[in-house]
Amino acid sequence: MIRYVALLRAANVGGTGKLPMNELKAMCVDAGFDHIETYIASGNVVFGSKASAAKVKSEIEARLLAYAGKPVGIFVRTASEMQAVLNGNPFPGKPANFTVAIFLDDPPPPDALDHAVGKADEEMRLGSREIYVHYGAGMGRSKLKIPAATHGTARNMNTIAKLVGMALEI
Repeated sequence: MIRYVALLRAANVGGTGKLPMNELKAMCVDAGFDHIETYIASGNVVFGSKASAAKVKSEIEARLLAYAGKPVGIFVRTASEMQAVLNGNPFPGKPANFTVAIFLDDPPPPDALDHAVGKADEEMRLGSREIYVHYGAGMGRSKLKIPAATHGTARNMNTIAKLVGMALEI
């Protein structure tokens, strides 16, 4: 069994994409996943499955489409991939709640950060399928826009650490 973490994009934030976590859990049960746990109401779910990451993603996407009536972005990582994201944090000395990984489906373009606009005190680095950002004054005050991250979803390092811990326990 492979341990997975699935991250939904724009679930229950900013008044968009309302999805109760018990519904998300029910979708995962319906897909045949095991040891399912959600974490906070922003679209984080940890589970086990024998299926490939691509199959897991398509199973959840299909159920979310049926539920929401429109496509919902989802990013799937194995427990070890999530651990690598946590270990790869290029800003380990910065506050974890001000440092995020923006999860993407594919590797970011090498020039992704060159196209960022609205930068003030933020620091950015590229990961394998992530873009790391440390928001000096906090994400809520930032005007930073990274075009390559438009269709991604961000989680702060505290949330990533919690999800890694949950995934390693199943």
